Amino acid sequence: MVEPLSLFSLLTVIFVVAVLYASVGHGGASGYLALFALWGMPAAQMKPAVLYMNVFVTLLVFVRLYRQGHFDLRLFLPFMLPSLPLAWLGGGWLLEPWLYRALVGGALLVAALLTWWSHPGRTDIRQPVWWVAVPVGAVLGFFSGLTGVGGGIYLSPLLLLMRWTSMRGSAALASAFILLNSIAALAGWYGTGGVDLPADLWSYILAAVTGGWLGSQLTNKWLSSASLRKILGTVLLLASLRIWLV
Repeated sequence: MVEPLSLFSLLTVIFVVAVLYASVGHGGASGYLALFALWGMPAAQMKPAVLYMNVFVTLLVFVRLYRQGHFDLRLFLPFMLPSLPLAWLGGGWLLEPWLYRALVGGALLVAALLTWWSHPGRTDIRQPVWWVAVPVGAVLGFFSGLTGVGGGIYLSPLLLLMRWTSMRGSAALASAFILLNSIAALAGWYGTGGVDLPADLWSYILAAVTGGWLGSQLTNKWLSSASLRKILGTVLLLASLRIWLV
């Protein structure tokens, strides 16, 4: 259990991270993982903790975006169907800390560059091709289960770069992708006998859900697509640097 003063500081930062990530449709797992590493959480507890937080935050974000009409089921299924079994498989694995930081930090940096390089303001939305969507979904599903990151943080830049959907459309797809992959990864984790959860987990979830609610308001009302794109790219870059420097 984290000391009271340190716990308050951690919950405050979790809230801020949740606001930023939820504003672009993400659960915030990469940010939470970096924070937990800074606060000295045992590696065995990090993945299940962030997966639980992902489930609650992205459920909230997805419901709001779905009601706004931004979710495209036909675009979603080719990514989601192959990812679920592989997220379950990856959920039962625990990486060495140095390998985990290297993989996640590098992937976040690439995602940040892709986000800044893409042009979501264009209106010529293309139809996705299944032979790209299926393997991408499979790889992201396994990686999300392996690391605890829901996978949407990598899916969003790809959707925007390929011009398969709009910024808010990518946020809706990412939130659903993270939600289902996180549930599958948790099932895989429990299937291998996982029981080691942080004592303050529900405090973390409450802070994340509160921030996620505010972030979902930003997504739907107050921020333009250009602002959302800048937030996403900046958060991805900061998360990659934070994980590498932990």
